[in-house]
Amino acid sequence: MSSWVNSAEILGSDLPLELSGTGNRRALLMDALREAVRSGRLAPGARLPPYRSLAADLGLARNTVADAYAELVAEGWLAARQGSGTRVAERAVPVTPVHRPRTPERAARPVHDLVQGQPDPSVFPRTAWLASARRALAAAPDDAFGPGDPHGRPELRRALAGYLARVRGVRAAPERIVLCSGAAHGLRLLAEVVGGPWAAEEYGLPFHRALLASHGVGTRPLGVDADGARVDGLTRRDRAVLLTPAHQFPTGGPLHPGRRAAVVDWARATGGLVVEDDYDGEFRYDRQPVGAVQGLDPEHVVLLGSVSKSLSPTLRIGWMVLPQRLVGPVVTAKGEREQFSSATEQLTLADFVESGAYDRQVRRMRQRHRRRRDQLVAALERRAPHIRVTGIAAGLHAVLELPPGTERSAVRAAAWQGLAVEGLADYLHPGSEGAGQADAPRDGLVVGYATPAESTYPEALEALCRALPPG
Repeated sequence: MSSWVNSAEILGSDLPLELSGTGNRRALLMDALREAVRSGRLAPGARLPPYRSLAADLGLARNTVADAYAELVAEGWLAARQGSGTRVAERAVPVTPVHRPRTPERAARPVHDLVQGQPDPSVFPRTAWLASARRALAAAPDDAFGPGDPHGRPELRRALAGYLARVRGVRAAPERIVLCSGAAHGLRLLAEVVGGPWAAEEYGLPFHRALLASHGVGTRPLGVDADGARVDGLTRRDRAVLLTPAHQFPTGGPLHPGRRAAVVDWARATGGLVVEDDYDGEFRYDRQPVGAVQGLDPEHVVLLGSVSKSLSPTLRIGWMVLPQRLVGPVVTAKGEREQFSSATEQLTLADFVESGAYDRQVRRMRQRHRRRRDQLVAALERRAPHIRVTGIAAGLHAVLELPPGTERSAVRAAAWQGLAVEGLADYLHPGSEGAGQADAPRDGLVVGYATPAESTYPEALEALCRALPPG
């Protein structure tokens, strides 16, 4: 969800909606719906998906979609009736939207993108990648251009086995690695094979929870504190637990060593599965990255990884390091042929890893992101010393802790300053309140520092400081 979306396909509906750009999500959704009505792609009387479904499909907070629907009803674009859902208003020609005074939430499209999760596309290593592509194609065996093996190319699985053992402490032979198109694809396959219910950290990507739910796997929240997920809340009923141990997403704490051991003990005792999303495990700046939990027990932990943070999300290459018992079922669920990831890109990545170019790219990105985070911390110390950065020095984002009750106004103020930035509440599991062990929701901003260009980043930080609540 990094720069929100460049194009969104609404799964399971007939709504031909396209969204582009970054920024205030409600405003972008409203603009896209208005344009769909103006152009006739949404005809008068057409029924829109329920706001819960649309929110799940797009990876948005339910309130974001509900508020967008409500405002478009008020403007006359949509009509809502009890029992019949929300529809495009009946009219001969579209009406002009009601003109309202400009407010922070309805400010112009953002100038600076501080949404988490997406690396700056300008730093993709084009020259090194092209060199690897040429070598890979020249050496590719003939079967690389035939129907693909759903396990993935053996060249890449061998390269990943060596790299992950060396860098992340992963214990796996290439035969335990199944390639996928990213963490989301891996979760879909595991949901189909493992079933539910799952436990999940109370803060995490709404898209992942919605994806599991769409495959019939419900999740319940585990509380999160400075030591990561409170794994003592796991039960025998849980079939699996989804964790981000290296750098809890998005709050930023690593999973405490005692809790790492405890979650493995739970899996051994119950037959449960630990699903370790190692989304940015390579990017720690204050010390060497801690090894993956998978290294503690390869038969009870699945490690999910991808190149979306280190190279580019457009490559659509990820991996699952699986317990032996799950390899066959996951490959069966994936299908008889590789449908998701190009064999030539897999071969290119294999060469990229084995040539050392991937290590060089990770070091380059680590230095760049560390510098960006240091700039953010320094700007806050100068301009807003009362605002604390939480979590460890790692990853592509930081969470700014805000005074209670100020998050929503800070997000509005940021939009007024031309910033695309998200509130921490967007990532809170909807079942967290009253869950027993989950804390009261916190106020914070999730600030992505990877995307802006070098020349505009200082200006983005100045605008961010102006949007923060006073001390």
